[in-house]
Amino acid sequence: MTISVGDKLPAATVLQMGANGAEAVDLGAKLAGRKVVIFGLPGAYTGTCTTAHVPSFIRTKGKFDAKGVDEIICLSVNDPFVMKAWGDSTGGTTAGITFLGDADSSFTKAIGMEFSVPHLGLNDRSKRYALYAEDGVVKVLHHGQETSACEISGGEAMLDAI
Repeated sequence: MTISVGDKLPAATVLQMGANGAEAVDLGAKLAGRKVVIFGLPGAYTGTCTTAHVPSFIRTKGKFDAKGVDEIICLSVNDPFVMKAWGDSTGGTTAGITFLGDADSSFTKAIGMEFSVPHLGLNDRSKRYALYAEDGVVKVLHHGQETSACEISGGEAMLDAI
Protein backbone atom coordinates (compact mmCIF):
# COMPACT_ATOMS: atom_id res chain seq x y z
CA MET A 1 0.00 0.00 0.00
CA THR A 2 1.31 3.44 -0.92
CA ILE A 3 1.70 5.97 1.86
CA SER A 4 -0.83 8.81 1.87
CA VAL A 5 -1.17 12.29 3.29
CA GLY A 6 -1.95 11.99 7.00
CA ASP A 7 0.00 8.74 7.45
CA LYS A 8 2.87 8.40 9.89
CA LEU A 9 6.06 7.36 8.12
CA PRO A 10 7.14 3.86 9.14
CA ALA A 11 10.12 3.17 11.35
CA ALA A 12 13.20 2.52 9.26
CA THR A 13 16.94 2.31 9.46
CA VAL A 14 18.79 3.84 6.52
CA LEU A 15 22.51 4.44 6.01
CA GLN A 16 24.84 7.40 5.64
CA MET A 17 28.56 7.92 5.59
CA GLY A 18 29.89 9.50 8.74
CA ALA A 19 33.31 10.39 10.08
CA ASN A 20 34.00 6.73 10.92
CA GLY A 21 32.41 5.10 7.87
CA ALA A 22 28.91 3.79 7.25
CA GLU A 23 26.42 4.65 10.00
CA ALA A 24 22.87 3.51 10.66
CA VAL A 25 20.31 6.33 10.83
CA ASP A 26 17.05 5.85 12.71
CA LEU A 27 14.72 7.69 10.35
CA GLY A 28 11.96 7.96 12.97
CA ALA A 29 14.28 9.70 15.41
CA LYS A 30 15.59 11.97 12.63
CA LEU A 31 12.04 13.10 11.77
CA ALA A 32 10.75 13.50 15.33
CA GLY A 33 9.65 17.06 16.07
CA ARG A 34 11.01 18.34 12.76
CA LYS A 35 9.80 19.59 9.37
CA VAL A 36 11.49 17.49 6.69
CA VAL A 37 11.28 17.04 2.93
CA ILE A 38 12.24 13.60 1.61
CA PHE A 39 12.63 13.02 -2.08
CA GLY A 40 13.10 9.54 -3.45
CA LEU A 41 14.43 8.59 -6.83
CA PRO A 42 15.45 5.52 -8.83
CA GLY A 43 19.20 5.73 -8.43
CA ALA A 44 22.36 7.68 -7.84
CA TYR A 45 24.19 8.71 -10.99
CA THR A 46 21.19 7.93 -13.21
CA GLY A 47 20.25 10.50 -15.86
CA THR A 48 17.23 12.49 -14.68
CA CYS A 49 18.09 11.94 -11.02
CA THR A 50 21.47 13.62 -11.54
CA THR A 51 20.62 16.28 -14.10
CA ALA A 52 17.17 17.36 -12.89
CA HIS A 53 15.88 15.93 -9.61
CA VAL A 54 18.79 16.70 -7.27
CA PRO A 55 19.43 20.10 -8.95
CA SER A 56 15.78 21.09 -8.37
CA PHE A 57 16.32 20.78 -4.62
CA ILE A 58 19.72 22.49 -4.75
CA ARG A 59 18.07 25.47 -6.51
CA THR A 60 15.28 25.69 -3.94
CA LYS A 61 17.18 24.85 -0.73
CA GLY A 62 17.30 28.44 0.53
CA LYS A 63 13.56 28.90 -0.02
CA PHE A 64 12.83 25.71 1.95
CA ASP A 65 15.01 27.08 4.76
CA ALA A 66 12.99 30.31 4.70
CA LYS A 67 9.78 28.27 5.06
CA GLY A 68 11.12 26.60 8.19
CA VAL A 69 12.03 23.22 6.69
CA ASP A 70 14.66 21.69 8.96
CA GLU A 71 16.18 19.24 6.48
CA ILE A 72 15.95 18.00 2.90
CA ILE A 73 16.77 14.33 2.47
CA CYS A 74 17.55 12.59 -0.82
CA LEU A 75 16.81 8.89 -0.42
CA SER A 76 17.71 6.19 -2.93
CA VAL A 77 18.10 2.42 -2.98
CA ASN A 78 21.89 2.62 -3.03
CA ASP A 79 24.64 1.96 -0.53
CA PRO A 80 25.94 4.82 1.66
CA PHE A 81 29.30 4.93 -0.16
CA VAL A 82 27.60 5.69 -3.47
CA MET A 83 25.20 8.18 -1.86
CA LYS A 84 28.09 10.10 -0.30
CA ALA A 85 30.04 10.22 -3.56
CA TRP A 86 26.94 11.27 -5.48
CA GLY A 87 26.05 13.98 -2.95
CA ASP A 88 29.58 15.32 -3.24
CA SER A 89 29.72 15.15 -7.05
CA THR A 90 26.34 16.86 -7.59
CA GLY A 91 27.05 19.64 -5.10
CA GLY A 92 24.02 18.55 -3.12
CA THR A 93 25.97 17.89 0.06
CA THR A 94 27.60 21.33 -0.13
CA ALA A 95 24.13 22.85 -0.65
CA GLY A 96 22.98 21.23 2.60
CA ILE A 97 21.00 18.25 1.30
CA THR A 98 21.35 14.98 3.24
CA PHE A 99 21.97 11.86 1.13
CA LEU A 100 20.77 8.60 2.68
CA GLY A 101 20.91 5.07 1.31
CA ASP A 102 17.98 2.69 1.67
CA ALA A 103 20.34 -0.15 0.73
CA ASP A 104 17.87 -3.02 1.21
CA SER A 105 14.88 -0.94 0.01
CA SER A 106 13.00 -1.67 3.24
CA PHE A 107 11.80 1.92 3.71
CA THR A 108 10.95 2.25 0.02
CA LYS A 109 8.90 -0.96 0.16
CA ALA A 110 7.22 0.05 3.44
CA ILE A 111 5.87 3.23 1.85
CA GLY A 112 4.83 1.43 -1.35
CA MET A 113 7.21 3.24 -3.67
CA GLU A 114 9.26 0.32 -5.03
CA PHE A 115 9.50 -0.76 -8.65
CA SER A 116 11.77 -2.98 -10.70
CA VAL A 117 13.07 -2.91 -14.26
CA PRO A 118 15.24 -6.05 -14.26
CA HIS A 119 16.58 -5.67 -17.79
CA LEU A 120 18.17 -2.38 -16.71
CA GLY A 121 19.48 -3.80 -13.44
CA LEU A 122 17.01 -1.72 -11.43
CA ASN A 123 15.60 -4.10 -8.82
CA ASP A 124 13.46 -2.94 -5.90
CA ARG A 125 14.30 0.68 -6.65
CA SER A 126 12.39 3.78 -5.59
CA LYS A 127 9.79 5.48 -7.71
CA ARG A 128 10.28 9.20 -8.08
CA TYR A 129 8.46 11.09 -5.30
CA ALA A 130 8.75 13.93 -2.82
CA LEU A 131 7.03 14.32 0.52
CA TYR A 132 6.87 16.88 3.26
CA ALA A 133 6.46 15.58 6.80
CA GLU A 134 6.00 17.26 10.16
CA ASP A 135 7.00 15.11 13.14
CA GLY A 136 7.01 12.10 10.80
CA VAL A 137 3.45 12.66 9.53
CA VAL A 138 3.04 13.15 5.79
CA LYS A 139 1.51 16.56 5.06
CA VAL A 140 2.24 16.73 1.29
CA LEU A 141 2.95 13.85 -1.09
CA HIS A 142 3.90 14.27 -4.74
CA HIS A 143 4.29 11.21 -6.92
CA GLY A 144 3.14 10.21 -10.33
CA GLN A 145 4.11 8.54 -13.54
CA GLU A 146 7.45 10.28 -13.84
CA THR A 147 10.27 8.43 -15.53
CA SER A 148 12.46 10.90 -17.39
CA ALA A 149 11.21 14.09 -15.75
CA CYS A 150 10.64 15.36 -12.25
CA GLU A 151 8.11 18.17 -12.47
CA ILE A 152 5.67 16.52 -10.04
CA SER A 153 8.32 15.48 -7.52
CA GLY A 154 10.80 18.31 -8.02
CA GLY A 155 11.86 21.00 -5.62
CA GLU A 156 9.78 23.77 -7.15
CA ALA A 157 6.53 21.77 -6.99
CA MET A 158 7.13 20.81 -3.34
CA LEU A 159 8.07 24.37 -2.43
CA ASP A 160 4.82 25.64 -3.94
CA ALA A 161 2.82 23.05 -1.98
CA ILE A 162 4.05 23.96 1.50
